[in-house]
Amino acid sequence: MLYFENDYSHGAHPAVLRRLAETNLTPQPGYGADAYSENARRLIRQACGAPEADVYFISGGTQTNALVCGSLPRAWEGVVCASTGHINAHEAGAVEFSGRKILPLPQREGKLDAGALRGYLQGFFADPNHEHMVFPGMVYISHPTEYGTLYSLEELTALSRVCREYRLPLFVDGARLAYALGADTDVTLPELAGLADVFSVGGTKCGALCGEALVFPRGAPEHFLTVTKQRGAMLAKGRLCGAQFEALFTDGLYTQLGREAVALAMRLRDGLMRRGWPLFIDSPTNQLFPILPNVLLEELGKAVTYSFWEPYNTDCTVIRLAVSWATTGEDVDALLRELDRAVKALTPPDSPGWKVSKHLTIVPPAFKMGKNKESEVSLWPRTKK
Repeated sequence: MLYFENDYSHGAHPAVLRRLAETNLTPQPGYGADAYSENARRLIRQACGAPEADVYFISGGTQTNALVCGSLPRAWEGVVCASTGHINAHEAGAVEFSGRKILPLPQREGKLDAGALRGYLQGFFADPNHEHMVFPGMVYISHPTEYGTLYSLEELTALSRVCREYRLPLFVDGARLAYALGADTDVTLPELAGLADVFSVGGTKCGALCGEALVFPRGAPEHFLTVTKQRGAMLAKGRLCGAQFEALFTDGLYTQLGREAVALAMRLRDGLMRRGWPLFIDSPTNQLFPILPNVLLEELGKAVTYSFWEPYNTDCTVIRLAVSWATTGEDVDALLRELDRAVKALTPPDSPGWKVSKHLTIVPPAFKMGKNKESEVSLWPRTKK
């Protein structure tokens, strides 16, 4: 079976496991006061160009988001994010469970637009009844977004400017930050540290067994360690995260893992496009979102794991294929071969194609759509010569 369902199906990078083994029998203080965590903090501050940053190691991604979104906004405030934001779409109401309402805004390619944010804030404070409403208390974005897209430096700077104008902290969820840094982007760690008030550096999806680093470039709120423990996001054996992040931030390993994974994702993207399969959105990172016929997915699923993302129409579905730090070139090539096999298995002998439904007929290697507008996929390209 080929695993492309997510980017946390594997254990940890060998360098991480080696560091855990090397430090295993050396007694250390608990709750992040160990020497490994302190060195990891130093390495992260150095990579971010933020010598005064406060760095905390949190047990997981959802715990990180719930901790920040639940503790920074005040009791009458909520968290502004894109409607497709991870905290709004895929975290089981963890932020709301903490007592803070999510305030979703329209998105474009998974991103929150600075102009839309400013318009919302102007409209909120112009409303004579706003004292009876949940106030915006923080802005949340993720980089990469839920659709694998990236904020440009210009976009991130514009968002940061609006947040500072309205005195709202900007929180950047970096659960997949390695894949953002490894992509073709103009946003570096030091620039992120200069524009965000708090951001996470993902470990769970980026080569660690578990854990995230939470960075406050200009200092954390008062008693944040106490708040972290109160909300169940702190490990007594904090050394587990510290040693892992030591390994990830030694000799540029963190960015290297992201860069290698993104290169393989682009190889997979090129293979999909050569075969004529359309992408729902053109992601430059490790997550790809092809549109495939439902009947083909049933056959493909016999050999490949993938994530359902959303229905495209009655005949087709958007799926997610996630490349990770552990994916190999052989895995990518095997996935493309399985896709070809699935098409061949469904094509009747001596037939130019196969009928998916009364609206959709597949004619490999080109794709002919029926006239029913509900089922038409205007994105379907012809096979490239």
